[in-house]
Amino acid sequence: MRVKSWISFFTVGTVLTLLVFCSNKKFTAGDSLLVRVTGILSEKHYAPVRVNDEFSKKLYDNVLEKLDDDKHFFTQEDIKKLEKYQYSLDDQIKAGRYDFFDSAWSILMDRLAVLETHFNATLYKPFNYEQNGTYTVRETTEKYQPNLKALKDDWTLWLKYQTVDRLYRKQETARNAKDSAQSTGKPFDTLETKARQETRKFCTDWFKRWRKMDKRDKISFYLNAISALYDPHTNYYPPEDKANFDISMTGKLEGIGATLSERDGYIKVERIVPGSASYRQGELKAGDLIIKVAQGGAEPVDVVDMKLDDAIQLIRGKKGTEVRLTVKKPDGIVKIIPIIREVVVIEESYARSAIIDFGGKKIGIIQLPSFYADFSEKSRGRHSSKDVYMELLKLQDEGAKGVVLDLRNNGGGSLADAIDMGGLFIKDGPIVQVREPHGGVDAAGDPDPNIVYTGPLVILTNVYSASASEILAAAMQDYKRALIVGSKSTFGKGTVQTFIPIGGGSSADFPKGFGQLKVTIQKFYRINGGTTQLYGVTPDVIIPDIYDGIPQGEQEIKHHLAYDKIKAASYTPFTASYSGRFASAVQAAKSRVSASAHFTNVQKRAKSLAAMRDSYTWSLNLIKYTVQQKTLKDEEKLYSDSAYKPINRTIEALASDLEEVKGDANREAQRKEWLKMYAKDAWLDQAILMMQDLL
Repeated sequence: MRVKSWISFFTVGTVLTLLVFCSNKKFTAGDSLLVRVTGILSEKHYAPVRVNDEFSKKLYDNVLEKLDDDKHFFTQEDIKKLEKYQYSLDDQIKAGRYDFFDSAWSILMDRLAVLETHFNATLYKPFNYEQNGTYTVRETTEKYQPNLKALKDDWTLWLKYQTVDRLYRKQETARNAKDSAQSTGKPFDTLETKARQETRKFCTDWFKRWRKMDKRDKISFYLNAISALYDPHTNYYPPEDKANFDISMTGKLEGIGATLSERDGYIKVERIVPGSASYRQGELKAGDLIIKVAQGGAEPVDVVDMKLDDAIQLIRGKKGTEVRLTVKKPDGIVKIIPIIREVVVIEESYARSAIIDFGGKKIGIIQLPSFYADFSEKSRGRHSSKDVYMELLKLQDEGAKGVVLDLRNNGGGSLADAIDMGGLFIKDGPIVQVREPHGGVDAAGDPDPNIVYTGPLVILTNVYSASASEILAAAMQDYKRALIVGSKSTFGKGTVQTFIPIGGGSSADFPKGFGQLKVTIQKFYRINGGTTQLYGVTPDVIIPDIYDGIPQGEQEIKHHLAYDKIKAASYTPFTASYSGRFASAVQAAKSRVSASAHFTNVQKRAKSLAAMRDSYTWSLNLIKYTVQQKTLKDEEKLYSDSAYKPINRTIEALASDLEEVKGDANREAQRKEWLKMYAKDAWLDQAILMMQDLL
């Protein structure tokens, strides 16, 4: 077994990618997208599955689950009609046919039409809110309704449950307003009508989203149902989705710099990105509705009732080009706003740091939302490892003696950056072991003996810390370089993916090309020989989480790859003057957590939430429903009354960061705003107290 440098490992990764791109699989012009996708998967997936009758049955179940997980649309009679396809989908794939999916989709569309008439008629007049009845909300609905009549009856109960809940909340708002002398004086009938209208709108919008799916969307849906059978992280990406993935990886795009949403058929501006093209142009504001989009002086395209993704594709474009937006302002005025597109940098997607002052000690915190990387610009592109390197230097310049690295909710990203980042904290040695489909194993690491930061390190994780986050946390734990603090385990994703373009030009349904497959090609292992697959990284100090009772992580996703072990790599644990205090710091933290009234209540709350999520029966009598809500509120109050009271510490933006944006009030506020997330952060405080013990 050999240790590769970051550069050579990245080279190996690039060569591998090229080999995957230059697949030996040859397709003819007449091969369908189905044939192309399954051909690539069978050739390049880490653990390919055979496309046979067993595969067909799994695909059949997976499609129906994805179309109607809550059993709201199909009946047992419908399923009887579809059962003939259970063991023939492998043959349909090989022939490039979508017979089963088309049949299921046709039934779904027919059902939407019937149920739309039903919910409109049901919601036309008030319910009897004094009548007894119940509706049970379940995490998993096991059975389909036997027939259409039973389905409609179930919908009637569900519609009443939705309306009772909305009406209760409106009454609560009115009562609270009255208590604070702000009552609007709205009578019950007005609130009740509004509640039914909102339920109707919810259903109408839901059905509209289904109907907006065009042929391209349906094919993508089916291809993802197929790829999910290989493992949860193998996915099909049409060109537009791949572009969105690239944005998430690089933290930048070419466009106007506005966050958009779809509201009542309109494209609504939710936020303007500070420093962006829209921000500098100045006329586009949050709350504006975009009704038309034109490319420079070309004829504008109406985007009302257009799918959000399609509208976004019209608004985005190359740097330096002009887009003209016809916008309806909140006061009703319509105006045309010309904007020259620029590169939009999404600052909150990058690493950022701050200084914590606790008892006269300065501790740095680095928040890393993902392991982003921009390979398109090579040496000039933003890389998370380079940015964390810079943040470490800035923190040390401002006097930080310890560093907390926050990887909570970090779903991973660039494997190369995780490896390179590990090298910032150790002298040299392997960071991760990577196993190929044929069984060969390479240990990838950093040979550079220079350490950027030698002080104590605490890493914060939670169940949504995945992939590259787990690689880094596991390596630092194995080297005894850092203490890990977090929920009972990280996510448990121990696989490596690469993108493989689907060749063959384009088609009428896919004018921009057939897109790419994200395929699992390797499995990674800790340097101690275990894999993070399924079980993740267990922290040194476990912090109770209110969602502990709810199944989460890789183990809960179907078709995951198995856990296994390989031989440990050769590595030397890190030692420093504070290393001998690790055990006592961990024990002290465990004692604090165990004795904490707040964390005791968190555990109680976790049990009650888990029970509710599994199954909860609600009364459809408004008075009884109100009593149920009061009981739940009382339980919540017990938890809220012990709301965490933070330790006496301050957290401030770095002086160098504020100096960089001096004179721009919005960007200065942005540099400070994110720190509010740490105001009452019990997990961070445990990390700070541990850091105090280490220092």
